[in-house]
Amino acid sequence: MDQNIIGFDLWYLSLPVVSARDHGIGRVDGACEVIVLRLTAEGGETGWGEASPWVVFTGSPEATYAALNRYIRPLVLGRRVSDRDAIMLDASRAVAHCTEAKAALDTALLDLEGRISGQPVHALLGGKCRDSIPLSVSLANPDFDQDRALLDRLQADGVRIVKLKTGFRDHAFDLMRLEALARDYPDFAVRVDFNQGLEPEGALQRVQDIAGFRPDFIEQPVRAPLYDLMAEIRRAIDVPLLADESVFGPEDMARAIREGICDGVSVKIMKSGSMARGQAVANMAAAHGLGAYGGDMFEAGLAHLAGAHMIVATRAIDLGCEFYQARYYLAEDILETPFPCDGGRVQVPDGPGLGIRPDVDKLNHYGIAKGLAA
Repeated sequence: MDQNIIGFDLWYLSLPVVSARDHGIGRVDGACEVIVLRLTAEGGETGWGEASPWVVFTGSPEATYAALNRYIRPLVLGRRVSDRDAIMLDASRAVAHCTEAKAALDTALLDLEGRISGQPVHALLGGKCRDSIPLSVSLANPDFDQDRALLDRLQADGVRIVKLKTGFRDHAFDLMRLEALARDYPDFAVRVDFNQGLEPEGALQRVQDIAGFRPDFIEQPVRAPLYDLMAEIRRAIDVPLLADESVFGPEDMARAIREGICDGVSVKIMKSGSMARGQAVANMAAAHGLGAYGGDMFEAGLAHLAGAHMIVATRAIDLGCEFYQARYYLAEDILETPFPCDGGRVQVPDGPGLGIRPDVDKLNHYGIAKGLAA
């Protein structure tokens, strides 16, 4: 752990996806853009991390790249692997926001520490409390017939949890799809996520209509700052209401608890900025009787691995995870071996660090020039 970090390499990737996906606050189509970080210790071992921003949610990939390349790089090179906590504190003060960049740094530091020590990341986070995680796959294709084909594939693969993305078209479209799920796929547990898609006027009635289908939970129906309206909706329905965009880190979770806006929270390291802060959000929620869900952004398998290690080390994240893109949305993932997701569950590697490395040939293949300084 006394080795110095001597290498800091970045890849800016454009990863093709298999379909359009609509969410309440925006669309992804064609490709998603992520940043991959590699740290190298003087003994030659490497640690990897991924930043997966979404411009309408957490920030832009250009800003993430610049945060890592210009502001965070000087704080890392020459530091000891054992300085992880101090490095993360310095990074938190060096650049505001850019939580995805900080999440990538945290992941790479933990992966590097685990590789050198021979321990999996989940051991560094407190140790396993579960061996696998139930997988939820989101349905967000504007062409519902294509989502039906995905449902058939999921059924064959043993996946039994889906999350329907709502609020990006008219209310009738949302109700039609919920009716189809209840009628044609009764073996699936269904969750609903508006991704802030509802305007304040009429939001309560629409959410009440959705609650009539008895989904496992309804997530973030209105814009993040509308805490009063979230609290009003929560009081009016008898289905759990989850916060996502309203809660990034522990500071937001404290306010969410104080103002009673939710029955649970979606925990994402891309929002929180580190696995420890993600764990803190979940543990704060649990201390007040609230649930927690392992959410994600538009991620490749490397970020999925980070989130999965966090979840198996965090008893409070008890509602499964949404780490499906590597298997069901990207045209090709970036890991050397497939992200471990079978039988409707994510299996978390027990090897050193994250347990699986990215394929450098794939990183080079999908790397794009953005006119940014190397």
